[in-house]
Amino acid sequence: MNSHPMLHAGTHIVFDTPTMERLSQFGVANLVRASDCLIVGPSRRDAAEHGRTRKAWWNVSEDWDRLYSPDVCWEPPIIIWVSASLHERVNLWRTCSWLRHLGFPHNDVFFLDFEPVPLSNAASREVLTRSFTCSESVSDHSDEVLLERIGSACPWPRERHDRAVGLWDSYVDENPLPLVESCIHGVDGFPELASLWALLSCFFPRKPSDGSLRLSRFDALVFALLSTDWKTPLALVAHESETQMNLWHLLSCTGDLFLPRRLEDWAGHDSSAAVERAPGPKPPRAGYPMLSEVYRLTERGMQIRDKGLDQLTDAPSLPMAGTEAYAASSPWVLLEGGRLARP
Repeated sequence: MNSHPMLHAGTHIVFDTPTMERLSQFGVANLVRASDCLIVGPSRRDAAEHGRTRKAWWNVSEDWDRLYSPDVCWEPPIIIWVSASLHERVNLWRTCSWLRHLGFPHNDVFFLDFEPVPLSNAASREVLTRSFTCSESVSDHSDEVLLERIGSACPWPRERHDRAVGLWDSYVDENPLPLVESCIHGVDGFPELASLWALLSCFFPRKPSDGSLRLSRFDALVFALLSTDWKTPLALVAHESETQMNLWHLLSCTGDLFLPRRLEDWAGHDSSAAVERAPGPKPPRAGYPMLSEVYRLTERGMQIRDKGLDQLTDAPSLPMAGTEAYAASSPWVLLEGGRLARP
């Protein structure tokens, strides 16, 4: 199998570990993994601040995301391998912004944009019922396809590169409305925007036409699966129902560890918490976060589930991109038409 000269030139950026491993097998040496689930948690424009806030929010020390690492040897051309995954699309915007910050002209940046691998008929029917997916990977493609496509890598026009940088700027802005408008109306060259907002909107509290305040779609699914019985996070996703499938679909985009993280936030929110917590079947810090604690709804939790919130701060805040959901400082609610507004 012949390899293309560009495989051994410049700097290659990938957005997941399987793709990094595949390219390593091809002999690509200068690889940068820009891998972070930016769908949930805080994102910041400043690179140092972004790194600090991401690690603090997830409480991790590993450097899975090396985009801002001082150890990277940036050599042009820069070759970016990206799939249709919403994770990767947001990281793509961030990467374009960072390369602009480093001073690389747009014609030094080459893109390899991979469409999803065709699915089986059953899987295709499942995907058609979903407005977003995050499971695609460049590594889904065969070696032959990857090697064939490397020869077609080319820079974007300056205008498209500028739009990618602008999308990252709007993503990290405290005011989410410009991003929402871009997602709703579309931006030329970025078909992922409608699907991205379909996903992000699931984490904002809702205000239906009756004027009440309701949990976000994500929290509502969690509360629907909780009860007055003690349950581990694993038990919630193992419960076979349509509600469980809808929750699992969201977790496939946030990572399953977001579920125990969100439950912890609910349990520690205030003295009259809606969710109660107790030790689970596995000890803490033993490597079983889905089993180390159990949770149940309190009476207040059942009221919130059935009747809604009295005020946004009845729920723990959730950093989202550059803003927060449920925060008094950024009181955004999702209207029935799909837009954000002040309550």
